[in-house]
Amino acid sequence: MRTIIFIRHGKTQGNIERRYIGRTDQPLAPEGINVIKSKAYPAADAVISSPMKRCTETAGIIYPDNSILIYDDLRECDFGNFEYKKHEELKNDPNYIRWIASAGREELSGGESTASCQKRCCEAFLKAVSENAGTLAFVVHGGTIMSVLSKFADEKREFYLWHCENGCGYICDLDEKKQKLLNIRAF
Repeated sequence: MRTIIFIRHGKTQGNIERRYIGRTDQPLAPEGINVIKSKAYPAADAVISSPMKRCTETAGIIYPDNSILIYDDLRECDFGNFEYKKHEELKNDPNYIRWIASAGREELSGGESTASCQKRCCEAFLKAVSENAGTLAFVVHGGTIMSVLSKFADEKREFYLWHCENGCGYICDLDEKKQKLLNIRAF
């Protein structure tokens, strides 16, 4: 067994404005930096991050003495035509209505399907686990965390029920032989 830590990046301006931000490469907002700096996080032997600024900045604040290992496929879902828009801007768009009604299972208009995003994130997670030893901290996106936990957690929950707020996350144990995440605790 080894310890795995999942941390959702700090808030960006897009998060504050409640926009869909996937491929938009935003830095942390001052509020996001302050929240990250105000919390204590578990120690890690290796820090793994999405390539997006909001993740690498969060990782650098939390783990200033660790090298940050970038895994491109841990990035957030590409929201396509919904990217950087708010619900209010999309609520009359038939494609958006269909996507919401499907609980995100319908393919995104001009973007990445949820299934494709989940597959990509889960494969990147397994690759990072196989290439790094000790306690691993994954500083990633909400969608990435939900993808990995909905696939590998021993506690079965729907995808969106693994949601966590910016700067928060989960700590758990990994049974590598069974590829299962156990004893999952939110923080």
